[in-house]
Amino acid sequence: MGIGAGAAGLDPLYERGGTGTGSELPTTDMVLNIGPQHPATHGVLRLRLTLDGERIVNCEPIIGYMHRGAEKLFEVRDYRQILVLANRHDWLSAFSNELGVVLAVERMMGLEVPVRAVWLRTLLAELNRVLNHLMFLGSYPLELGAITPVFYAFRERETIQAVMEELSGGRMHYMFNRVGGLKEDIPYGWLDRAGEASVAVRRRLPDIENLVLGNEIFRARTVGVGRLSPELIAAYGISGPIARASGVDADLRRDEPYLGYEELARDGVLRVVTRTDGDCFGRFSVLLEQVKVSLDLVDACLDRLRSIPAGPVNTRLPKILKVPEGQTYAWTENPLGINGYYLVSRGDKTPWRLKLRSASFNNISVLPEMLPDTIVADMIAILGSMFFVVGDIDK
Repeated sequence: MGIGAGAAGLDPLYERGGTGTGSELPTTDMVLNIGPQHPATHGVLRLRLTLDGERIVNCEPIIGYMHRGAEKLFEVRDYRQILVLANRHDWLSAFSNELGVVLAVERMMGLEVPVRAVWLRTLLAELNRVLNHLMFLGSYPLELGAITPVFYAFRERETIQAVMEELSGGRMHYMFNRVGGLKEDIPYGWLDRAGEASVAVRRRLPDIENLVLGNEIFRARTVGVGRLSPELIAAYGISGPIARASGVDADLRRDEPYLGYEELARDGVLRVVTRTDGDCFGRFSVLLEQVKVSLDLVDACLDRLRSIPAGPVNTRLPKILKVPEGQTYAWTENPLGINGYYLVSRGDKTPWRLKLRSASFNNISVLPEMLPDTIVADMIAILGSMFFVVGDIDK
C-alpha cells in the first residue's frame, strides 16, 4: 500500500523521464556536467553527460572556453611573429608547433635550409616528443589514483628540459625555429650533454614501466576499456598514438618524410609502434614504447650532427619577409598526432590565411561514440587515454 501510494504520487516530470533499470519504480535520466573546471578533464573542457544511474547514455563535449582566436591573429602578424602564436596551442609540443609553420613558409619561398639545421630540428623535435609523452605517462596514472608515477615522469622531464632550456632559453615555449633555420647554433659541449640526458632517461624509463604496466589495479582499469575501432579512427580523422594503438599503421615521419626522417627510416632507426586492442591500456603502452623509439632517434641525430662539419644553422633573409603569392599545406607528425597548417599568401608580409588543423580536436570529437554504455569511472580512464591538450582543441 505504501509503495503503491508513493509511486502514484511521483512528480509527472519524474515519471515521463523514466528509463530506469527496474520495472516497479521509474527513474529519470540525470544530466551531469564534468567540467569545465574538473580534475578528470585536466583542463577547461566540459563534458555534458546524460546518465541512467551510473551508466552514460549520451556525451556532448563542449569546447571553446580557451579559444583565443589564434587563426585570426595569424593574419595580423608577420611571418616572424606568428611563430609566437603557433608555439602555444599545444604547450607540450611547442617546438613541433613552430616547425610546421616554418616548413610551410620555407616551401612557399623555395628556401633550402642548411643541413646542420635540418638535423638539429629533427633532434629537437624528438626531444620535444619525449617531453610530451612523459607528461601523459605521469598524469594518466594520476587520474586513475596512482600518484607515484608522476614523480618518476617529472624526474625524466627535468633531465630533458635542462638541455632544451640551455639551448633555447625557454622551458616550454622555445621559440628556437626561424624561417630558414634556427635561432642560433648550439653551445659548446651541448651534444655531449644531450647524449648524457638521453642515456639517463633510457636507463631510468623501466622504473615507470615496471611501476605501471604490471600493476593489477591499473590493468583492471584500462585493459578492454574504451576500445576504439579502426573504422572510427578513419571516420573522425584521429591520428598519432591513439590511432596506432588501434592498429592503424600511419606515421607521417615515415609515410611523407620531412627533415631527416627519410634517412632515419631507411636506416631502421625510425620504427612505427602499433597495437591492436585499441583500449586504454594499448594507448598507454604505445606512448611508453614511442619514448624508447624517440630516444633511439635522438641518439642517431646526435651521431649525425657529430659527423657534420661546423657550418651555418640559418639562411640570411631580408629585414621585411614577404612570402610569394600562393598556397601550401604543411603537416607534421606532432606528439599528439597530425598537425597541419594551410597557408595562403597574397605576397604580403602577413599571411592572408593560416588555418590550423590540430590533433587534439579530432581526438576529443570521437567521445560521443566511445562513452555511451560505459560507466562514469571508466569515462575518466577513457578521457585521460585520449591524450589531448585543451589549447590544442580550442586554438
